[in-house]
Amino acid sequence: MTRFPIDRLPVTLMFQDQSGFKETYGGNQDWVLCEGQFLKPKEAPPCKTIVLFMHPSGTMNYLPMPIALAHAGIPVMTCGSRYPHNDTALIMEKVLIDLGRYVRHAKTVLGFEKVVLAGWSGGGSLSLFYQAQAEKPTIEATPAGDLVDIVGAGLIPADGVMQLAAHVSRAITLSEWIDPAIVDELNPDKRDAAFDIYAPDAPHRPPYSEAFQATYRAAQRARIAAITADVRQRLEDFKKRGEVNREHCFVVHGTMADLRWLDPSIDPNQRRPNWCYMGDPKTVNMSAAHLARYSSLRSWLSQWSEESRADGPACAALVTVPALVLENLADDACTPSHAARIRAGFTQVTPHFHAIDGATHYYLGQPAKVAEAVTHIQSWMEENKFIG
Repeated sequence: MTRFPIDRLPVTLMFQDQSGFKETYGGNQDWVLCEGQFLKPKEAPPCKTIVLFMHPSGTMNYLPMPIALAHAGIPVMTCGSRYPHNDTALIMEKVLIDLGRYVRHAKTVLGFEKVVLAGWSGGGSLSLFYQAQAEKPTIEATPAGDLVDIVGAGLIPADGVMQLAAHVSRAITLSEWIDPAIVDELNPDKRDAAFDIYAPDAPHRPPYSEAFQATYRAAQRARIAAITADVRQRLEDFKKRGEVNREHCFVVHGTMADLRWLDPSIDPNQRRPNWCYMGDPKTVNMSAAHLARYSSLRSWLSQWSEESRADGPACAALVTVPALVLENLADDACTPSHAARIRAGFTQVTPHFHAIDGATHYYLGQPAKVAEAVTHIQSWMEENKFIG
């Protein structure tokens, strides 16, 4: 495979988006700044299509896949949202507006004829959410009731979508990873021993029975529902007091307690037992850097709760453009059921599917697996007239 050199060019988008209060630190209240990078292949044949990577809060500038695609001669843009590296106040609906600005920039400023959205990991459900709303916009308010005009945003639909080691949604994933042993949100050491899978004397051990799995999952969903109920009540209390822009920020303890990490026979693939994409799951469960650790009321409803609209499979049902699903068979973040649910979600198109043997979530230290993924992406793009 020819490896082309690339230029890294900054992409800076600044635009006005009114809000009742400041959502990110610093800057003017109603102005949004989004920073990305254009990975432009040099000495490569001209290409009419650009691939856009975007994660709700992460930056993807130096992940193996965007870089590998650019070196393969495919123009790539890695897109940062208005919430870089801090999803405490993140509103998924507003990330759609940010992504829409990148799509418009790619077509009207950079001059690309076609845009393909590459949904990697947490970008999977984001790309499907975007495409569903770009094709048929319906949203005029966030789940908390704040105005957000997706209907009038003029989102330009992408020409294709790729789901690469993608999970079904941030909210659904949290509901499968959250620790149901925590019974007091203000005191994470107060625990229900029946669900404390990391305790030295845990009453249930791998392999877990189907009955315990069902009970455990119900307890996970119940904890999510209880947090959502408290969020709703707080927002209603603020509203009654006339404090319509009031917020409350809180900590969600214990967010990496999925039985699958301890019992690889559940949703099996080639992942390591007692391991997840961030390391030892027991440590990650209470670490400062993990999923949903800090949240605001509005962000919880939009991003993490059962009310979140960024539901990958549900949004996939509304997508009408060509789609690709790549599953990594040693993925230690997105287990096989995620790819299966996303694939099943597409009802208006038949997605091309490929599974990559031995590939982990980030392909770290796996250049041959990255190359295999790039080959399949290129083939799919050629088949759908995006390149070649």
